[in-house]
Amino acid sequence: MADIHIEDGILRIQQLEIQDPTAAAILSAYPQTRWAEITRRAVKIGLGYLKGGEKD
Repeated sequence: MADIHIEDGILRIQQLEIQDPTAAAILSAYPQTRWAEITRRAVKIGLGYLKGGEKD
């Protein structure tokens, strides 16, 4: 399970494991130096997509 903290509007995620071969294949097509940036953007987009769902 990931250790997630929110401090001053910053998400800090440690030990996050995502078992998704398709996502891994897409990410591996980019240089490893960009993986953190791409993953950060993907999480931001995904969480934005879920906005409003907390009331369901």
